[in-house]
Amino acid sequence: MADRQRVISTGRTRVFLLCGAGFLSGMLVCAGIFLVGTKGEPEPLSPSNTLLPVSYAVPSASPVSPHQVQEEITQSRRNAIVTAAQRAKPAVVSIGVTVTRAYRPLDPFYDDFFDSFFREFFYPRRYRQEIPRIGSGFIFDERGYILTNQHVINGAEEITLTLSDGRQYKGSLVGEDRASDIAVIKIEGQNLPPVELGDSDNLITGEWAIAIGNPFGNLIEESQPTVTVGVISATNRSFRPETSQQHIYRDMIQTDAAINPGNSGGPLVNAEGKVIGINTFIFTRSGGSLGIGFAIPINKAKRVVEELIRYGKVRPVWYGFQAQDVTPEFAQALSLEQASGIIVTYVEKGSPAQQAGLAKGDVILEADGRRIADAEDAKLMFYSHLVGDSITITVLRKGKSQTLTMVLEEYK
Repeated sequence: MADRQRVISTGRTRVFLLCGAGFLSGMLVCAGIFLVGTKGEPEPLSPSNTLLPVSYAVPSASPVSPHQVQEEITQSRRNAIVTAAQRAKPAVVSIGVTVTRAYRPLDPFYDDFFDSFFREFFYPRRYRQEIPRIGSGFIFDERGYILTNQHVINGAEEITLTLSDGRQYKGSLVGEDRASDIAVIKIEGQNLPPVELGDSDNLITGEWAIAIGNPFGNLIEESQPTVTVGVISATNRSFRPETSQQHIYRDMIQTDAAINPGNSGGPLVNAEGKVIGINTFIFTRSGGSLGIGFAIPINKAKRVVEELIRYGKVRPVWYGFQAQDVTPEFAQALSLEQASGIIVTYVEKGSPAQQAGLAKGDVILEADGRRIADAEDAKLMFYSHLVGDSITITVLRKGKSQTLTMVLEEYK
């Protein structure tokens, strides 16, 4: 009986100890959870401390070779500007012109009275001097036609052209037009690389503009042209012709791409490598570029080129009327709000002006949608047109506005 009680007592003790141990373990677990919670949010698991099967392990990045890095850098350098310049450069030529000037040297013993008295008995002492001049141009036709400015070849006795690959040719003048400042030259050669002509009527202010030319001429051995980059700053810039200037610059393209001396006649190219203008002149105080350059729109040049190649010149235009400025006295007599426009003083019979319905006493206020301020504006407007052009004219006749259409004819 005593043994049985001892066994029961021992069993109870083991059960008690097991229960106590379980209770103690539970308390420790709770305490651990409590302690972890008091330290803040648990740290998120990252790939470095997450146990994943081998098949799901994160792969490491493959190393990039120096060759791949260099190739990526090279590709990034070949942007749209580089591509466009490479397309147009082979067609750009350097133009060397020789002009002979007659002059009379300064003579400290020169006597005007003596010269006037003996002029009939002695030949005047005059000398001739060859003056070199440089400019640029570009091949626009594989037959060897080259486009440039008229002032580049003005008075030239000899024209030498150097291509970007070093080949040299003697050029012949096909035709020139002083008013538009455009000239066409031709060379005889094989495998001549023409440049593609673009559309200057769809220019966007702010788009890329690339001026290409050769400002050094033959001063350096390298025949490759130079490239300057900017944007289209503005379009439709027109300038009043000066008294001594015979060029009429109308609807010019303005760009901040540097146009240096010697670049005249070179192409202004867009980001597609197409010619949109002919680099012509700059505004400058020091002789260098101030970021204000102007180019003749290529669409205008195309029409002049057709005239020069076909006729050797730009055919003179017949208008058939004369006009003068509207003075304040005229304005008051005609009940005009301001003295602007031109008043027609004469209309020739059978002329384009008469066929359009223009009459003496009409006041021309606008032409092709542009307001005419005075006779200089009218000259800039009418003299920039070619034979066959149609001009829409707004006139004031007896206090009423009328619209007339004049088709220009060749003056014979």
